[in-house]
Amino acid sequence: MTTILRNYFWRGVFAVLMLAGAWATFVRFYYGLGASTGLSDGFPWGIWIGFDLLCGVGLAAGGFTLAAIVHIFNLKSFHPVVRPAILTAFLGYVLVCVALMFDLGRPYRIWHPMIMWNPRSVMFEVGWCVMLYTTVLFLEFLPAVLERFKLARAHAVLKSVMLPIIIAGVILSTLHQSSLGTLWLIMPNKMHPLWYSPLLPVLFYISAIATGLAMTIFESWHSSKAFGRQLEYPVICKLSRALAVVISVYLAARFLDLFHRGALQTLNQPGIERWLFLMEIVLIAVPMLMFFREKTRENPRAVYLGAVMFLLGFVTNRMNVSVTGLEWSAGVKYVPKWTEVAITLAITAAGFAIFRLAVKYLPIFEDEHEQESEHTPVRGSTNHEPVMARGD
Repeated sequence: MTTILRNYFWRGVFAVLMLAGAWATFVRFYYGLGASTGLSDGFPWGIWIGFDLLCGVGLAAGGFTLAAIVHIFNLKSFHPVVRPAILTAFLGYVLVCVALMFDLGRPYRIWHPMIMWNPRSVMFEVGWCVMLYTTVLFLEFLPAVLERFKLARAHAVLKSVMLPIIIAGVILSTLHQSSLGTLWLIMPNKMHPLWYSPLLPVLFYISAIATGLAMTIFESWHSSKAFGRQLEYPVICKLSRALAVVISVYLAARFLDLFHRGALQTLNQPGIERWLFLMEIVLIAVPMLMFFREKTRENPRAVYLGAVMFLLGFVTNRMNVSVTGLEWSAGVKYVPKWTEVAITLAITAAGFAIFRLAVKYLPIFEDEHEQESEHTPVRGSTNHEPVMARGD
């Protein structure tokens, strides 16, 4: 009975979010950006860029991260989580493109970069890389569709060229994950010193790798609970260990840069910026310390909570870069309207719903019989915890 009530509750939440998003969409395209957003000439980018684009692209980084780990570095032990990661990445990029249609003043001109080239523009490079990488993700996801409809010959042909496709995807993702940071290099005097840095392209790329690992942990945990599957705990444990290392590299680069630029002195200045910076660092550093401890890595719930905390820290960082850091110099206070929030929540909810439908009708996960031959369920698991599978 409790499960039925919970399902009806979440279906009701989903329906409310989609209805609100539909009305907000009407307001956006009928009345324009001025009526549907809190943006202005002094502050033209808001959460549709800061969250939907910057965070959305970063949160979809699990696709290129896991594809490189398994297919390029040949670490086959991570194979069970590759397809869910690629599905998450593909949906993430598609929904980023959808969100971009809301932010563009004239979305019907989104095809212009395809024929009106401006190779000196970072945004031109980002646009092309996102477009090409979305195509690559579609090709990486296509084998699941071909398997579902038993198109063996097409599947064999696609499999024979998959490695070059994956390599192209890793290169494209590397380019645009870093180029998103390059966007902000054109405004050194318009960003708070705590977030402007010549190393922003490098920091964006390193944080994207870490976010890809954390999103894989997040997705694996929820998939195990939602679909009654075994939690690939040996894989999750390895991912958490790697995540700790990547976070440490990111924080080391971040603080060395802040120190050499003398930006740490701005923490003595009054204002909300220093508190948001400290919140961001705490949310990122605490999971790193957690994952370096073996006892934490042996606790699935602690690993999940650490991954969630890091993801919140990542979102805080990207919002600080795109909003907090620019409010400081613009002298304006940006407050998103309900329509902006409603569209963002509706897009996010649609992503969860489409993921669930894809898992229901397509072979996204490994066959359960294959997993049972390799792993043994942990004794004492309950209905409240994902079932864990431990390997040697």
